[in-house]
Amino acid sequence: MSSPNIKEAFSVEAKHSPFFTGGNIEWSQDGDYVLCQNVGKIEVLSVNKGIVIQQLGVTENPEDEDVINSFTLSDDFTQVISHHKSGLFKMWSPLDGKLIKVWKSIHLGPVPQIALTSNNEIMASGGADSSVRIWNLQHHSCVLNLKGVMQGVTSVLKFYPIAEKNLIFASGDDTKIHCWDYTTSKLEKSFSGHFSKVTCLSFHDDGIHMVSSGRDKVLILWDIEKGVSIRVLPVFESVEGTFIIPSSFIFPNIVDKKTDSIYAASAGEKGTVDIWELKKGAKIYSQVRDGPSITRLLFNPKLKAFCFATNDNNIIIHSLENFECLKQFVGNNDEILDIVYIGDGGTHVAVATNSCDIKLYELTTMSCQLLKGHSEIVLSLATTPANLNLMASSGKDNTVKLWLMCKETKKMSCIASGMRHTMSIASIAFSQASATFLTSVSQDQCLKYWDLPNKISINDSDLSLNATNTVMAHSKDINCVTVSPNDKLIATASQDKTAKLWDTDGLKLLGVFNGHRRGVWCVKFSPIDQVLLTSSADCTIKLWSLKDLSCLKTFEGHESSVHRAEFISRGMQIITSSADGLLKIWSVKTSECITTLDEHEKRVWALAVSPNEEKLISGGSDSFLIIWRDVTQENRDKLNSEREQMLLDDQKLKNLEESQDLIAALRLALKLERPFKVLGIIENIIKTGDTNLHDSIQELKPEYKDSLLNCASTWNMNGKHSHIAQLVINALLKEIGSGDFEATGLPTTLETLIPYTDRHFCRLTKLLQELHLMKYTAIRMKPHT
Repeated sequence: MSSPNIKEAFSVEAKHSPFFTGGNIEWSQDGDYVLCQNVGKIEVLSVNKGIVIQQLGVTENPEDEDVINSFTLSDDFTQVISHHKSGLFKMWSPLDGKLIKVWKSIHLGPVPQIALTSNNEIMASGGADSSVRIWNLQHHSCVLNLKGVMQGVTSVLKFYPIAEKNLIFASGDDTKIHCWDYTTSKLEKSFSGHFSKVTCLSFHDDGIHMVSSGRDKVLILWDIEKGVSIRVLPVFESVEGTFIIPSSFIFPNIVDKKTDSIYAASAGEKGTVDIWELKKGAKIYSQVRDGPSITRLLFNPKLKAFCFATNDNNIIIHSLENFECLKQFVGNNDEILDIVYIGDGGTHVAVATNSCDIKLYELTTMSCQLLKGHSEIVLSLATTPANLNLMASSGKDNTVKLWLMCKETKKMSCIASGMRHTMSIASIAFSQASATFLTSVSQDQCLKYWDLPNKISINDSDLSLNATNTVMAHSKDINCVTVSPNDKLIATASQDKTAKLWDTDGLKLLGVFNGHRRGVWCVKFSPIDQVLLTSSADCTIKLWSLKDLSCLKTFEGHESSVHRAEFISRGMQIITSSADGLLKIWSVKTSECITTLDEHEKRVWALAVSPNEEKLISGGSDSFLIIWRDVTQENRDKLNSEREQMLLDDQKLKNLEESQDLIAALRLALKLERPFKVLGIIENIIKTGDTNLHDSIQELKPEYKDSLLNCASTWNMNGKHSHIAQLVINALLKEIGSGDFEATGLPTTLETLIPYTDRHFCRLTKLLQELHLMKYTAIRMKPHT
């Protein structure tokens, strides 16, 4: 067996933070990016990678964050225009995040709606002041103010897709849809039919029809030219989004589409997307989905897919052809309570948050599946090395559920469930050597032993889990349970400041571990030794002997509660997470902290180690899901490479000095940033004459001259080297004066040079005075002639 890989360093491979906290989303026409509103920032999400690639509006100080009221995206994905709480419009470049332009909105109050023409020349802004303003984006000036007709806050604002007609549509609190010619400010038409807020408009590609949706639970098909409604279609839900499906689109296996039919999709409070034939008023298809209400619905003609945002901040992309879920992104994880790796090779991670749904992430794309089954918040997750596709979960609904991942589709389904606890189940643990049983602990202070079915398959769905044994384990809430690698022992940790050891056979109590001063959060068995690990709210981690129940070691270093602890490196190291947001790696042998990982802002509840121990995942109250990668070997290789290069450079420098190639030696010494080696080379150059020094400096590149000026500034602090420093400074100042050299950070360098130069000047002046006094004294001592 090879020696364990002792870990010394981890770096952040990916940091998944909240990127959508509600509000508007926009989808690029190529389907590659989704822009999401996140309080004072706009996040650019890569659909293919599942990560945020750019942030617009990031401020160094959170107090300076300018909350976003609304934003829009240009069709060519070159501009994002946002309106902020400060009353400013800001124009951004979405890919490089640069702020292009800022100008005042003039509106009285917030601007909830912004729209752009397809050529990016005209912008419209709909305010809460009952006005719509038209802006010339070349000069960023307001050219028209459309007011006096629409009342209240603008809820919908859209340019007519046929640019030659110069029309803009808007609706406010008066529930009417108004249409203006934005070149003349003439009101062309007003469409009356809704009795509540209008939420969305969509235009048909025939240029004649449009559909509107509202919170009055109807869709209305309009004839734009006549200004009348063709059909009012009741949908029996408040509709938040709709779009007309292009006439060229063909529904496979759903309808026999007629040429004059108009189809539209709608979504709202029921959380499903429905397809309607508007002229007949018939529902063609309804999505089978059990989820929260939908707040935004977008269509992408290129991908033939639609995207919607839900009120729990999820963004989901479906194919319009078969309604298959293509991608699903979780915009805000809220508080992360537990994490486990799952799947062969650890390809997925399951995350329990402040939700009744378990989030299953595919690590390469961070696309997410929502596992539904629990009726209350999920508190704990568990897996077993005996079957990496098997997972158990428990929560505040007092139930334990068993999940199985399909090896082919990577989809997960609930295959079994059990309910025997009377209160929230805080922790669960699988048997490790074989997937034959499950243990659980609860706030009801009980430890339960569950038998697992002998044969399980992905087709199972209604299996019942039976608790074959129960014991009153502690006197207070139980926080954690774990099973030994050989499945013979069980350990529990509780708020009663103790950890207990149990025999798997019959749940017989074998011993109590006393020593912690506060509640024990976590307990783990060593994978190699007969040792138990505990972490506590008293800020300590302890190792206990399973033979005599004595405390072997205590690790101190955390300044707050230690929530989680795991063995790594075959039991030679421990990794812990705490309430102050820190992760620490400890050496079991020396009891010393090897390294501290500081990226979280709040307490870290969850910690998971990948099966090959090359990566870690942590999560906590700050909603951050951080993936850490072991870079120990990389750092060692880099250090060895740097040492080898240093030896080569030292030898090369020595060879150049011996061959009297002083200019090349000077360049190399400056490159290596060795000021006192540079000093020795300068001394050798000066021995050949001062003119050679100036010529040598002239031959240097600007970056080397900068480095030489910094070296001279360092030498100038010592009177012993001040003469050489002043010669170099004199030569460099001549270069600056002639314009041949522009020093970077010159004011800062001068602040360092001037005080020491004044001191050296005073010292030399005094020495000169003393020299003249000595000469005068010597002359006066001569006999008179």
